[in-house]
Amino acid sequence: LQKGSSPVAPVHIVNEESSDKTNLGFIHAFVAAISVIIVSELGDKTFFIAAIMAMRYNRLTVLAGAMLALGLMTCLSVLFGYATTVIPRVYTYYVSTALFAIFGIRMLREGLKMSPDEGQEELEEVQAEIKKKDEELQRTKLLNGPGDVESGPGTTIPQKKWLHFISPIFVQAFTLTFLAEWGDRSQLTTIVLAAREDPYGVAVGGTVGHCLCTGLAVIGGRMIAQKISVRTVTIIGGIVFLAFAFSALFISPDSGF
Repeated sequence: LQKGSSPVAPVHIVNEESSDKTNLGFIHAFVAAISVIIVSELGDKTFFIAAIMAMRYNRLTVLAGAMLALGLMTCLSVLFGYATTVIPRVYTYYVSTALFAIFGIRMLREGLKMSPDEGQEELEEVQAEIKKKDEELQRTKLLNGPGDVESGPGTTIPQKKWLHFISPIFVQAFTLTFLAEWGDRSQLTTIVLAAREDPYGVAVGGTVGHCLCTGLAVIGGRMIAQKISVRTVTIIGGIVFLAFAFSALFISPDSGF
């Protein structure tokens, strides 16, 4: 070995830069995901489902069913988006940027055309859908007995803990939320984000965003659903989407986030 040689130092510098880059990528993906999920989900159909069901049934059961559906959908969407990373990043980056711009422009146009009470139609649609499910539950109750159906938030039914979460109400909350979320704007957004951002950051940020929106719906119930201006949220959402598209002008596709 020659005197004064120190081959180890450059390795540490590279590792530190790589670690900082990874952390920054995760944070950027987390913030992007939680932002777009909140502006996409507030006043959305899944929000109304959680809000109305929480007024009629056990809140914990409704929250558990809705969050399981949303968490599963978020993970599936991230996997779909991550699968596109086999394509060179420069293509997926600019395609996703174009999609963000399209989503933003569409949301702005929809928001500006909406009336202030636009969300009431969707609220009534969800109420009718849940009423239909209630009638099915009542028929099941008559056939199988009342022991496995929760009658409301203040009713305690003696049963095993694991059966409490696999009740008809849990299944109803899970099914309605999953079907409402499939093909929704927030699902498509999660797929697009996972194609250009850190997938772990998108998964965590998306799940936290869904938790905040669904938790707010369950706690506040129908009152919050009626107070939220879908028009205002849609316009803000359009601005957020356009901001992410605009940021592509200043961030290189090879920057890692």
